Amino acid sequence: MRSFFSLLMLAVTIAACGQQDAGRKTTLMKNTIPAGVKTDTATFGEGCFWCTEAFFQRLEGVYEVTSGYGGGHVENPSYEEVCDKNTGHVELARIVYDPAKISYDELLEVFWKTHDPTTYDQQGNDVGPQYRSVVYYHNEDQHKKAEKYKAELDKSGAWDKPIVTAIEPFKNFYPAENYHQNYYNDNQNQGYCRFVIAPKVEKFEKVFKTKLKKH
Repeated sequence: MRSFFSLLMLAVTIAACGQQDAGRKTTLMKNTIPAGVKTDTATFGEGCFWCTEAFFQRLEGVYEVTSGYGGGHVENPSYEEVCDKNTGHVELARIVYDPAKISYDELLEVFWKTHDPTTYDQQGNDVGPQYRSVVYYHNEDQHKKAEKYKAELDKSGAWDKPIVTAIEPFKNFYPAENYHQNYYNDNQNQGYCRFVIAPKVEKFEKVFKTKLKKH
C-alpha cells in the first residue's frame, strides 16, 4: 500500500481543454471487442475529457473510451450548453473494458492518480461544475470499491487536503460531438495537445508502463 501512495504523488494533473483543430490523423485507439468477451463499464469525471480519454485508451484490457456528458438534467446537450454551466452535466469518460484483463480496482487507481481529487469544480485552470471529480458507479460492487478506495486514500495523507470526489449512482450519459472523440490521438500537432496533453500522457505512461497496451 505504501508503494501505491508514493506513486500517487507522481499523479498527472489535468488542465484546461483547448480549441478544436483537425490536426494530423493517427491510429484510432479503439479495439474491436472479440466475440464472447464479457465487458463491463466504468464512468469517470476528472476534468477535461480529452485528457481522461487519452489516459484510459492506452490501458491493456480497455476496448472503448467515449467522451461525453452526464449527471445533469438536459437531454443531449451540446458542448456549448455544458460550458454555460447550466445543464448540471459533467465532462465524462465512459470506459468499456474486459474485467479479465484489467479490474475496476485498477481503473480506480488510474482515476485517482491522474487528477487532483481535492478541488471542487476545478482541475487546474478549468473552473466550473462540468469539471468536478466524480465516480458514477454502475452497480453496488463498484460503489463499495470506490468508497473504500476513497476512504483509504484520505486516511493515507497522500493529499494535504480532503478528497472531494463525488461517488454517485450512474444517471445518464450523452456522447460528445464527433470532434471530441479520440481527440488527442487525432490532433497531436495541435498546440494544446503538444504542449499540455502530451507531457501528461508521457508521465502517465511512465507511471503505468506495466498496464499499457503492447502496441
